[in-house]
Amino acid sequence: MPLLIVIGIIVLIIIWIISLYNGLVRLRNRRENAFADIDVQLRQRHDLVPQLVETVKGYASHEKELLLKVTEARTAAMSATAIDDKIVAEQQLTAALQGLKVQVEAYPDLKANQNFLQLQEELSDIENKLAASRRFFNGATTEYNNAVESFPGNLVARNFGFKREIMFDLGTDNRKTMEEPPKIQF
Repeated sequence: MPLLIVIGIIVLIIIWIISLYNGLVRLRNRRENAFADIDVQLRQRHDLVPQLVETVKGYASHEKELLLKVTEARTAAMSATAIDDKIVAEQQLTAALQGLKVQVEAYPDLKANQNFLQLQEELSDIENKLAASRRFFNGATTEYNNAVESFPGNLVARNFGFKREIMFDLGTDNRKTMEEPPKIQF
């Protein structure tokens, strides 16, 4: 009888560990899925950037350094493969696009150009979708990190290689401006 109780306890512990492990896997996959949603929006943004740069080039031909920064940031963002690398590269692209928006204010004719306005609207829409996707991603990351760091999940996480993941943080400088949709003035 005592042997059956010990075996029963061992079986329950094994089932409990399997349950915790499977929960961590689900949370990790949910986080990765949330980043895949961000990735879709980022690809759309990457596709718009060259069009925006070409439109601005016609009006701001002497602003080559700024346009070069935007183009380089886009290239770096597109070539990043790991989630952490993509987050850093997208922070740089966001900063470059913010600089471009500031520079555009100096060109009243450009602000009235129909192609530019359409591109700005599309970019604004994508930025809003990105903000929503980032919030979902950060929620999934928080849920995952809580499971990895809380007891008793941390015991299973540590033994199976689960680790704390980073949030999609824009940094203190860009956080405030990125939460606001881009302003388009007519």
